[in-house]
Amino acid sequence: MKSKIIALSKNEEFKNLLKQKKFSNKYVTIFFGKLINKDNKKLNISFVTKKKLGNAVKRNKIKRRLRNILNEAVKKISINFNYSFLVIAKSSMLNNEYKLIKETLFQDFEKIK
Repeated sequence: MKSKIIALSKNEEFKNLLKQKKFSNKYVTIFFGKLINKDNKKLNISFVTKKKLGNAVKRNKIKRRLRNILNEAVKKISINFNYSFLVIAKSSMLNNEYKLIKETLFQDFEKIK
């Protein structure tokens, strides 16, 4: 079954989230907040990887990892579906183990209530 994750689409949504709350760790920076006209049954989340992190192959690898972690997080932990999220990856995502990144992100998403 495909999960209930939808990407942010409008530039205004990104700008609004950047003005709201922020949570950071050594792998990612997470911006989150409530958006107007949002479906509360689905998770609004977007992943951003800057060009500074590497070529397209490396950036896509990071995005695949994040998407996979979030798909598992939706099933295993309680994520607040009222919020929309913007996840900006840091360069340490490439060199660390998937398991460590997953544990850290699970802890961070559980703190966000």
